Amino acid sequence: MKIAIMQPYIFPYIGYFQLIQAVDNFVLYDNIEFTKKGWINRNRILVNGKDEFVSLPLKKDSDYKHIVQRQLADTWATDKLKILNKIKGAYSKAPQYTTVLPLIEGCLNYNNTNLYYFIANAIKNICNHLGITTTITTSSSLAINHSLKSEEKVLAVSNHLGATTYINPIGGLALYSKPTFANSNIELQFLKTKAFEYKQFNNEFIPYLSIIDVLMCNDLPTVQQMLTQQFEII
Repeated sequence: MKIAIMQPYIFPYIGYFQLIQAVDNFVLYDNIEFTKKGWINRNRILVNGKDEFVSLPLKKDSDYKHIVQRQLADTWATDKLKILNKIKGAYSKAPQYTTVLPLIEGCLNYNNTNLYYFIANAIKNICNHLGITTTITTSSSLAINHSLKSEEKVLAVSNHLGATTYINPIGGLALYSKPTFANSNIELQFLKTKAFEYKQFNNEFIPYLSIIDVLMCNDLPTVQQMLTQQFEII
């Protein structure tokens, strides 16, 4: 069995979905600390030829709380309309606008304002749209020692699920040791998204934008091809 483990990100770039597609079980961390200025509650879209952030506003709370303990802001009902209007303005002339907008609206209109469950729902909805059937598991549901950190926790999750292969994004190359995983009879691999371009209106191409940009600019068969072909395993 192949597994991967990641923090939940809102509308992440296509490499995130390539990773989900590449494994049998994708574990989402809900019981780790929220990271400020990371990708958990924000991502980038294309606005008038430039990349701009869209962010989920959060209630003020302790920086030490887990992702699953954080909530969207009390002003979310108004804030989501602003986000949706920004997306509409940015992509109203995109070739897949009428197909993709209902998907994004459905994600933003989800009625649970818990940060983890809100993002997990969006990830699952986009996976369904893309035809990805990978099992998605919430980390806290696993009977492991949740006080473990980094590599030790990844190994605990992998062993608990009976993994034979653990795949990590290429950014973690320096964090994990292939011999250490091999000692647990697990093959450690890394997924690297290949550099590729697609037409973003008539603008100079900006890579690694949110999956929203990919879906708005490309038809579904093209995106599905990107999911299975535009990466390499190291």
